[in-house]
Amino acid sequence: MEFSINEEQQAFMKSVFNFSKNEIYPLMEEFEKKGEFCWEAWKKMGEFGMMALPFPEEYGGANAGVLTTCLGMEALTRGGASGGLTLSWGAHTILCGVPIWLIGNEEQKKKYLPGIASGEKLGGFGLTEPNAGSDAASVQTTAVKKGDKYILNGTKMFITNGPIASQFVVIAVTDKKAGHFGISAFIVDADAPGFSIGKELDKMGNRTSTTSELIFEDCEVPAANLLGPEGMGFVVVGKTILEYERSCLLAAGLGGMENTLDESIKYAKERVQFNRPIAQFQAIQEKIANMKIAVEGARMALYRVAWMKDNNIPAMLEACLAKLFMSEVGLKVADDGVQIHGGYGYMREYPVERHYRDVKLGTIGAGTSEVQRQVIGKMLLKTKKKGAK
Repeated sequence: MEFSINEEQQAFMKSVFNFSKNEIYPLMEEFEKKGEFCWEAWKKMGEFGMMALPFPEEYGGANAGVLTTCLGMEALTRGGASGGLTLSWGAHTILCGVPIWLIGNEEQKKKYLPGIASGEKLGGFGLTEPNAGSDAASVQTTAVKKGDKYILNGTKMFITNGPIASQFVVIAVTDKKAGHFGISAFIVDADAPGFSIGKELDKMGNRTSTTSELIFEDCEVPAANLLGPEGMGFVVVGKTILEYERSCLLAAGLGGMENTLDESIKYAKERVQFNRPIAQFQAIQEKIANMKIAVEGARMALYRVAWMKDNNIPAMLEACLAKLFMSEVGLKVADDGVQIHGGYGYMREYPVERHYRDVKLGTIGAGTSEVQRQVIGKMLLKTKKKGAK
């Protein structure tokens, strides 16, 4: 297994880091305080090519591969981009763009991917509902075919980019009797008749991304916007949330951990107490060491998943393991970072405070830690049972 970073990838990471530090980070504090999406930062990211990374060149993409895309997102957040901005990137690029790329027909790809790859047409993903979160099979939104249209009815909840997206990939039930095979995926334009934005939601962290309900009231969607054949909804979820999202968005989480470690090392060297830098105290040294251990463990888990995806190796188990491990050690890294900063770590002007609020979503979104353990356990026991004699 070889997933080392070559010179070209190292140069790319350095370029993204400098771009983020100089162009994106200075914009974050203002919009973090407001709890607003930063269009200026988004436009800069689009011009830099961050949204184009995973897609083929024929649709305006960079054909970068999964590992290189991950490296870009890692460098972006290490340079200071907020968790909210990278969350919006994930909903747009991975959850909306990747399903259209992998499952959509040629007409759908030509229509939607260029705008997604450039960042000009912001995307979102509608799966979660008031009564359906980690249990994706329990979605209640329905899609009934009538002539050359599907009529959608239902409500989606906690949708990133909800108030500002131009199009969404939406999961809905087309056959209530077919279980998992009765769930389908649709591309829904924001101007579709019967579609509206519900309540905008105020979050604890990731505040530079917008979040809202999506309302479908006899929403008319052209049959041509069915993504794949009927019953492909779970394939969409599997190819995005369970593997692509958990690698590319985890990369942003890794960058946030590295940023917290960088800031903590810098602060420990500069902060003087009892006539010496606190970096000389054993308690601080132990925290820094533990943070570094967590970062490197997370890096190996993430790069392994990315390498497997680039080599077309199924990575369902590995993606779940990485998601669970990284989200939980990320909490500890964030906590240690704030603790090292002391009272200053509790203040909004310091990046470690923002990261502390942002990182909690990792144990909740895209499958809770509890569900990850359940899924991992079932997969391992199933594998063991098949091999038993």
